[in-house]
Amino acid sequence: MEIRGHLDLLLLSVLDSTGPVHGYAVITALRDRSEGTFDLPEGTVYPALQRLERAGLVASRWDDTTPRRRRVYELTDDGHRARAAKKREWGGFVVGVQAIIGPMAAAGPA
Repeated sequence: MEIRGHLDLLLLSVLDSTGPVHGYAVITALRDRSEGTFDLPEGTVYPALQRLERAGLVASRWDDTTPRRRRVYELTDDGHRARAAKKREWGGFVVGVQAIIGPMAAAGPA
């Protein structure tokens, strides 16, 4: 399954539910919550976080409270609004796809 076009919603959602967190924790949360479906490389996640920061949806700062200095990311107010809008768009997309392919069956043997 292609993640292109949906990465922003996934990243914004992780940041929305975790609060300030460093990039590797975002990668881990994506992998763990998706049960391995979204095991994304750093080369995908970090540039996307930087792009979201340039767009004003994410803010970052250096965390010097641990021995290893890390950049932590969190949603801005615009980021919260963008996440809500993207989630609504995703919901409409899912409804449209299900109207064509039929509803998804419960997890289990195919």
